[in-house]
Amino acid sequence: MDFNLSEEQLMIRDAARDFARTELLPGVIERDNHQKFPTEQVKKMGELGFLGMMVDPKYGGGGMDTVSYVLVMEELSKIDASCSVIVSVNNSLVCYGLQAYGNEEQKQKYLTKLATGEKLGAFCLSEPEAGSDATSQRTTAIDKCDHYILNGTKNWITNGGSADYYLVIAQTDKEKKHKGINAFIVEKGWEGFEIGPKEDKLGIRGSDTHSLIFNDVKVPKENRIGEDGFGFTFAMKTLSGGRIGIAAQALGIAAGAYDLAREYSKVRKAFGTEICNHQAIAFKLADMHTSIEAARHLVMKAAWDKDQGNNYDMSGAMAKLYASQVAMDVTVEAVQVHGGNGYVKEYHVERLMRDAKITQIYEGTSEIQKIVISRGLLRD
Repeated sequence: MDFNLSEEQLMIRDAARDFARTELLPGVIERDNHQKFPTEQVKKMGELGFLGMMVDPKYGGGGMDTVSYVLVMEELSKIDASCSVIVSVNNSLVCYGLQAYGNEEQKQKYLTKLATGEKLGAFCLSEPEAGSDATSQRTTAIDKCDHYILNGTKNWITNGGSADYYLVIAQTDKEKKHKGINAFIVEKGWEGFEIGPKEDKLGIRGSDTHSLIFNDVKVPKENRIGEDGFGFTFAMKTLSGGRIGIAAQALGIAAGAYDLAREYSKVRKAFGTEICNHQAIAFKLADMHTSIEAARHLVMKAAWDKDQGNNYDMSGAMAKLYASQVAMDVTVEAVQVHGGNGYVKEYHVERLMRDAKITQIYEGTSEIQKIVISRGLLRD
C-alpha cells in the first residue's frame, strides 16, 4: 500500500486550496445568505480546469485521475460546499456520463464545451415520486421515429437554472419498467422546457437548485445516450462515480469544520487557559480528527478503485455513507467547540453544519448506500 501522493497530485491539491482561500472564502457568507450563485467563481474554476478534470484532453479535459479529483473536491468543500457541488455534478455526473457512454458526435458537440467550463451541465433524475426509487420515472419520452416528445417534471436539480445542457432520464416504455428508461441530452431554451422557482434550502444555498418542467419538448433521436432502454443503467453507473465526489465533499466539510474548531480552541480562553488545554475539548478534537482520517481513507480507496478499473460500487457507497455521517458529527461538534460563537454566521461552522446534511441525502440517501453495500456483501 502506498499512501503517498504524487508530485502532480500535491500540486493540484495545493492549487485548489489556494483557490478556495483566495477566491471562495471572500463573499461565501454573503452568497449563502442571499442564495447567490457563484457565477464568477464558476468561471474561474473552469479556467483552472476544475470542471472537466477527468475528461480526456482530446475533448478539452484535464485527463486527471479520480484521486486528484477528490483532492480538489475536499479542498473546495472546506470553504464552500455550494461551489464544490457544482464541480461534482459537472465532473462526476455530466462529463463522466457523456465520456463513458455518449457517442463521438455527442462528445464533440457537448462534452468539449462542458469540460472546459464554457458550458455547465445538470443531471436530471429525481422527481416528486422518484427520488430514492429511481425506477418510478413519471417523466415520459414518447418515440416519434426521428425524435422523442418529452413530458414531465424533475425536482431538486443542481445547476437547474444555470446549466446549458441537461441529462434527462425518462420513461419510454412503461411495460418494460426500468428496461424502458432512456437518457437524453436537452439544451436550455428548447421550446416547452421551463425552469421552475429556485429552492430555498437549508444548506448549500449558493448552489442553484430548481424544478424543471418539460411540456412536449422535442428531443432529436441523436440526443439519446446509448441504445434504447439504456437509461436506467446509465443513471446507476453514473451515480456510482458521483457518490465518490459527494463523499469527498462530505470529507471536506468535516475537515474544514475541524480546522476551524482546532484553531479556535487555541485562542479561546476559559478558566484561565486556552480551551484546547481542557481535556473535554482536546478529546473532542481527537475524535474529530480520527473520524476524518478514517473517512479520508475510505474516500481515497474508492477513488483508487475507480482509477484501477476495479468495481467501485461498494467502496463508493461505503465512502459516502461514512463520510457523510462524519460530516454531520464533526460539524455539530465544531459548533459546540465554538460555544455561542458557533451559532454566529461569521465563524462559518454553523454554515458547514447546515451544508453537511445534504451529503446524507443526494446521490443516494444513506439508506440507499446501505442497500448497495448489503447487496454487494450478500451477492456471492
